[in-house]
Amino acid sequence: MGKATLQASELSGKLVSFLSDIFKASRMIRVYQKEDDEEKNSKEVISQLVDKNIRLGSLVIRATPIMEVLTGIMIAGFIYYSGLLISTGELGINNFFSFLTAMMLAYQPVRSLATINMTAYQGAAAFKRISNVIDKDISIKENKNFPNLKIKNSDINFKKVSFKYETTEKKAIKNINLEIKGNTMTAFVGHSGAGKSTIINLLPRFYDPQNGSIEIDDQNIKDVSLGSLRKNLSLVSQDVILFDDTVKNNIAYAKPDASDKEIIRACEFAAADEFIKKLPKNYDTMIGENGVRLSGGQKQRISIARAILKESPIILLDEATSSLDADSEEIVQNAINNLTKNKTTLVIAHRLSTIHNANKIFVLKEGKIINSGNHESLIKNCEEYKSLYQKQLK
Repeated sequence: MGKATLQASELSGKLVSFLSDIFKASRMIRVYQKEDDEEKNSKEVISQLVDKNIRLGSLVIRATPIMEVLTGIMIAGFIYYSGLLISTGELGINNFFSFLTAMMLAYQPVRSLATINMTAYQGAAAFKRISNVIDKDISIKENKNFPNLKIKNSDINFKKVSFKYETTEKKAIKNINLEIKGNTMTAFVGHSGAGKSTIINLLPRFYDPQNGSIEIDDQNIKDVSLGSLRKNLSLVSQDVILFDDTVKNNIAYAKPDASDKEIIRACEFAAADEFIKKLPKNYDTMIGENGVRLSGGQKQRISIARAILKESPIILLDEATSSLDADSEEIVQNAINNLTKNKTTLVIAHRLSTIHNANKIFVLKEGKIINSGNHESLIKNCEEYKSLYQKQLK
């Protein structure tokens, strides 16, 4: 029973995952004319699950006749043995009928216990699939005894920071030392896998480094409350997360008690107010799952408006304009300039044209900082940066 339930649960998860992929990739499937193949694959997955549930049902149904047969054998054996005792005078007839009645009354509860046992097996087998997730300890927790982060200049320091992900053996960043002055823009450039996103992810403590420390205004981020740390950070990523809700509610997610005036002001700074007013219900327009009714540039501007509304002193920009066309990029870049004004800003950008005005640029390669400086000095002194820049110009 446990084995069959575990297999059925795995197949059920496989079916949900398969259907999710099919729905998301519906356009690609039609373009590549794979409808028949995917229909065949779906039938195969569904048939496997149906067969396993039939197997499971047969096991449950089989238990009842097995119990009846065993009970019949037990009662027959009891009557035969009691008959022998009565014939020798060791057992009175009245005692025999009393015990037989008690045994018949106990039969139904015993039968129920067998059914409960089967249900328990099913539950235990299903629990095995999620126990590894449920029992996994959360390593980064809120500690209410820690003091709140006190922002003065928003200076950020990485001191000999090294980090590797659990799923890999190779370190993502190695012995990183950074000094970022408050109210300045700092950019990170390098090839994919150089460690840029890792540095950004360590600051809000999505992960903790294995070695070294990260400080904001001389306060170790591990020694301050997690809530106060993240309250002072805003993240704008290329993968914009939006909810199936109104434009207004998506922007107000950063500050639920924000007034309409504050939301409109944030949208004006993010260059989003103009297109929002053209939507069917303006700010009350439903935008669909993950903003499916909006273009890439429009989604990005809503994300920036949300960050502006939060008014945090530290801004993290993770390739915020990498997937946009030239016109949208210009609009979004102007919105980003409004967002980052008088803020400490950390930028990851594949398009080097977006970081010309950065106060300092760090060039990363294989998890290490190989050079730093402004755009002009790096063009002259860093071959890696010069090579990246020339390739993009071409």
